[in-house]
Amino acid sequence: MLKLLSFRLWKGKEWSAAQTRLPLPVALLVCGVAVACSLVLTACHGSQGSEAFAVPEEWDSSKQYTITFWAKNDTNKTQTKIYENAITSFEKLYPNINVDMKLYTDYGKIYNDVITNISTNTTPNVCITYPDHIATYLTGSNVVVPLDDLFADERYGLGGSELAFDGPTQDEIVPEFLSECVLGESHYAIPYMRSTEICYVNKTFVEKLGYELPDVLTWDFIWEVAEAATAKNADGTYAVNGQKVMIPFIDKSTDNMMIQMLYQQGAPYSTDEGEVQIFNDTTREILKTIASHAKTGAFSTFKISSYPANFLNAGQCIFAIDSSAGATWMGSNAPLVDISPDKLVQFETAVRMVPQYDPANPKMISQGPSICIFNKQDSQEVLASWLFAQYLLTNDVQIAYAQTEGYAPVTTKAQESAEYQDYLSRAGEDNNDHYNVKIEATRVLMDNASNTFVTPVFNGSTSLRDASGQLIEDVTKSTRRKQTVDDAYLDALFDDTKSLYKLDQLGSAAGVVDRDALGPLPRASKILLGTLVVAWIGIAAVALHDEMEKRKA
Repeated sequence: MLKLLSFRLWKGKEWSAAQTRLPLPVALLVCGVAVACSLVLTACHGSQGSEAFAVPEEWDSSKQYTITFWAKNDTNKTQTKIYENAITSFEKLYPNINVDMKLYTDYGKIYNDVITNISTNTTPNVCITYPDHIATYLTGSNVVVPLDDLFADERYGLGGSELAFDGPTQDEIVPEFLSECVLGESHYAIPYMRSTEICYVNKTFVEKLGYELPDVLTWDFIWEVAEAATAKNADGTYAVNGQKVMIPFIDKSTDNMMIQMLYQQGAPYSTDEGEVQIFNDTTREILKTIASHAKTGAFSTFKISSYPANFLNAGQCIFAIDSSAGATWMGSNAPLVDISPDKLVQFETAVRMVPQYDPANPKMISQGPSICIFNKQDSQEVLASWLFAQYLLTNDVQIAYAQTEGYAPVTTKAQESAEYQDYLSRAGEDNNDHYNVKIEATRVLMDNASNTFVTPVFNGSTSLRDASGQLIEDVTKSTRRKQTVDDAYLDALFDDTKSLYKLDQLGSAAGVVDRDALGPLPRASKILLGTLVVAWIGIAAVALHDEMEKRKA
């Protein structure tokens, strides 16, 4: 029987239990341990085996490097062309660097692919992503490159002397945006574009209802006008628009809505260390208020009703909250109107920051993609990645991309340039490149950069963000189903949300995270654990075999 047992191991060499005259259990044990060790080495190589990156003394321009660049694009051909032009221009400056771009339609898909590829050491070189996602990438040792040493390098750092292009210095990156890229004590990303939440208003309807639109919206004003807009005519149509449909207030991103409402009131959300604090009395009051307006039909969400822009442009919504990056969809003359012309209603579109509890102390969330660099065995390859990442901060790229949507460039170098200032000054000149709503939305962000904030980033912060929006979604749905939203309801909702998003498994101190909160174990880890079980069974079998041999003797 032993002669039938053979294994082909490393380098094609055959090993046979019979050749070594080992008992079968011992043979199984040796093989199991060998396979387990190989899997351990493989897992370490994939996720934890890379050495910490050190900036090379010189850039080696004699070798060819191919770097991969993963980016998001919403099928916007103009943005795709900007990326392609940037790559072409960069490759002319650095003929020994080839950039392969892979486009995604969703940041979540980029995140999932990165997580999958970490274990096999096949991450991209450069990636457009979010700090919340980077926090999870960092659970693998030396996976993402800390950038502080690269920032400060006199030759190849920000504004370095050896760069083949005119990039920004560290002082020329908007400090609020750069600070968003700090995780722990290091920068693990550079900002790429920034946006914020904007309230797009049908000013015509506000005034028709007898109100004057203030420069800074308050939540009290929003709710009062929204309730007034629910009044109906005798025939069942709404008085303000004469139609059968009117949802006065629709919010596209309920997670941002909840987070901003908490921050504006100084209420807890989470600590930097990952302690979840969102389930508090202020959250309860917010949800009860939302429920009361959902009950009258004054409020709804994107997930329940659909895109706010479509309702706004059809005259079926008065306050539509969406990203500044969505400005080209908002308004009667928007270049990307997504409804048929016969449904379009003409009205004056006003642009405001999101509603506030304290207009004298406004707070609005800062959002938008950043760029991170993944570690590789060849430090020159990492340096090539850094050079390309920096190139995306040059004026040509920043200004061109910012003009496609309501984004703000992340550098003062670009914002203050003559080219960009000319672009801003031409607001309203046309309804395409210089669409006034788009430019006004950008100005709101630029004028309020010091009033922006970001939420703490830790492994699990993405789940907390999702949960915060789900609270509003669930309350709104329940109210529409005639359920009562009281303290008993909210107690159950809080418990269910904690369980659904595994928030009860996030550590309350020092960012400790339960293993389950990180998702399922990688396949290699599962195989490793299974192999170790087999190995221990082999040990027991050896002991049993020896005992039987002794009895035979």
